[in-house]
Amino acid sequence: MSINWQAKFQAGLPYERFLAEYARPQKDLPRWQEIYSRVQLAADQRAVLSLLVRRMNVLCIVGVWCGDCVDQGPILQRIAEASEGKVDLRFLDRDDHQDAQAEVALCGGHRVPVTVFLSEDFHECARVGDRTLAKYRQMAAERVGWSCPTGSGGEDGLLAAATQEWVDHFERVGLMLRLSPRLRGRHND
Repeated sequence: MSINWQAKFQAGLPYERFLAEYARPQKDLPRWQEIYSRVQLAADQRAVLSLLVRRMNVLCIVGVWCGDCVDQGPILQRIAEASEGKVDLRFLDRDDHQDAQAEVALCGGHRVPVTVFLSEDFHECARVGDRTLAKYRQMAAERVGWSCPTGSGGEDGLLAAATQEWVDHFERVGLMLRLSPRLRGRHND
């Protein structure tokens, strides 16, 4: 039996409510706020997001304490804000929703964040997790000596690279939804 993504999405919380409920004011919240304040969407990224036609539901399974969640959750929120109402973003605490956490296990483990892209009628379109490619490249270079000629260019470069990766994921799912024969039939377009 597969998970009911619509029910999980409805149980999810918008960004601010999620942080109000789960973030410890002196420990977690400042970290989330600091990254949120640094996330900048470039004009071309905003242009891509403005072209989204179909509404998408996006559910991010996170732990408020998790560094990778702190790094990516604010990016997702900025993208949702720039989407002109096409992205409905919700967050689920992985410990309070262990069934969702189990459903999105990666590499044999419970990793966060994992983001599930859903159509307007809650069909799963994509899963993305746990770290961005830019973060994995940075970690590999630091831990095993691998390097990539494109690099991430430091912390601000890493944030910019991660933001671009996320915009690309939203664009991909947006195009999938726009070109879906099922949804084109529903919307007569």
